Amino acid sequence: MADQPPQRRPPLRPASLSLAAILVGTVAGLGAVAFRGLIALVHNLLFLGQASVYYDANVHTPGSPWGPLVVLVPVAGALGVAFLVKNFAPEAKGHGVPEVMDAIYYQHGAIRPVVALVKSLASAISIGSGGSVGREGPIIQIGSSFGSTLGQFVPMPSWQRITLVSAGAAGGIAATFNTPIGGVLFAVEILMHEVSVRTLVPVAISTATATYVGRLAYGVRPSFVIPKLNELASHVTHPEALLFYVVLGVLTGLVSTLYIRSIYACEDFFERRTPGNYYLRHGAGMLLVGIASYALLATTGHYYIEGVGYATIQDILSGALSQPWFLLLLAAIKLLATSLTLGSGASGGIFSPALYLGATLGGAYGMVLGRIFPQWGMTPVAFAVAGMAGVVGGSTGAAMAAIVMIFEMTLDYNVIVPMTITVALSYQVRQALSPESIYTMKLARRGHHMPDALQTNFHQLMRAADLMDTGVVILPATDALGQLALLRREQPAISCYLIAEGEQVVGYIERDAAWELLETHGADARLGDVARRDYFGVGEQTTLFEIMTAMHARQATVALVAMYPYDLSAKEVRGLITRQQIAAAVVQSAELFGE
Repeated sequence: MADQPPQRRPPLRPASLSLAAILVGTVAGLGAVAFRGLIALVHNLLFLGQASVYYDANVHTPGSPWGPLVVLVPVAGALGVAFLVKNFAPEAKGHGVPEVMDAIYYQHGAIRPVVALVKSLASAISIGSGGSVGREGPIIQIGSSFGSTLGQFVPMPSWQRITLVSAGAAGGIAATFNTPIGGVLFAVEILMHEVSVRTLVPVAISTATATYVGRLAYGVRPSFVIPKLNELASHVTHPEALLFYVVLGVLTGLVSTLYIRSIYACEDFFERRTPGNYYLRHGAGMLLVGIASYALLATTGHYYIEGVGYATIQDILSGALSQPWFLLLLAAIKLLATSLTLGSGASGGIFSPALYLGATLGGAYGMVLGRIFPQWGMTPVAFAVAGMAGVVGGSTGAAMAAIVMIFEMTLDYNVIVPMTITVALSYQVRQALSPESIYTMKLARRGHHMPDALQTNFHQLMRAADLMDTGVVILPATDALGQLALLRREQPAISCYLIAEGEQVVGYIERDAAWELLETHGADARLGDVARRDYFGVGEQTTLFEIMTAMHARQATVALVAMYPYDLSAKEVRGLITRQQIAAAVVQSAELFGE
């Protein structure tokens, strides 16, 4: 965590936080619309020489009028990205989500406002110029950046600001993919530091708002259209066919691992072994991507791998591509192109390439099975959909979000069971081979580790009455320190001495500190003069979480448990709680989650 936490501020009321979530969701939705328009403008200008904001990513881009010189379009985009990232916001480099996670867990939810603007421009240039990256990472960073900015502008505690960061991210991904439930689950699995009513409601409100804004602009249709959707139910007629999804889960887990390692291997290659500066390295990487895209256009009639790649995915889901060897070739080239794009320093997401890899791998696998077992009526489309979820869930670690999001993107409920099997196996295989996901790997490499699970903080439900040490003695402030030393030998079970003037507690002296005070101040020193005063009062029913929060805010080391904590009368004090007791309670509760 950051060394110096921000000043403690009173929380917003639930109604105010909900209004803030609506504002964040609105901005995230508008940001998604504007970002997609910006991608379209850049893409049409660079590829077609047209100033237009209309661009259907599910339809193949026609051949560029520049001819073979189109290989330089990604290079031009790379130079623009390098300029923006290098001079304005280094955080905009890469796929975005790790930077949001880092801000949540290590920066108290603080993200610089300029990041949203630079990320928008840099990612739009990367995607629009043909870079093999997705648009979900940038819009997540855009939405979360606004949530952070609002959380810093309006006084609120860190947990509420972090909640708005998660709400902005969830809203952004929901608006760009039309996946409201998936957006919430993505935030829960990847971003949220706490899952409770107080955090989940604002995220849900933001996601619903952003989705509504996105639907106003793009309609309610899913991201991908599968013709003759009802025919997909036939693949579960034979229960034995589900075993093939177990194999698909293993395959997608292996591909997810390869996907993660190839991106970071390329990043290491460009940063450590490639001479030249950022401009030269990124330009060289994107030149290779441009050559690969043009080679596909020249030989097959389409670019296939440029940009988000949704047109290729749509071809697979509609049955336009039916050669398994060609799909495997596209998967290999896409993996290389994505690794070159991100490894050389582009700005963009990893979600769309993961969808592409899953669709091509699953589609090819389903085609082969369909030819071997034609009597079972298995369709390649079902395996393609399951493969999409498998690579997304395996590579990102967001298993539940992957299942729900792919369902929302395709509206194919028939493949839910096979898709769940695939994602579960994919996640397990990837985790066995690569404990870090594609998001956490980047942070782990800089020494910032993310939690492996969201666990119930059972120890924080404990009450002060259950924790307090009742071995305390009240001593007058006028007593000499020498008398305390004698009392310490006579009553070894006493851990702390409360010092009172009349009826009121004015300080405390811990048992182990008595000898040190005696050597420093002498036996004649008054207890009231040497007693520590970094204490505060709590009630017997105060939870450990509330005690820890107050202790941190007041920079105190002792909490006195009393019937009337705001009037610490000596006769009303029931016991005390120290930092050591809190630590012991936390350690003891770890048994709930131990192996």
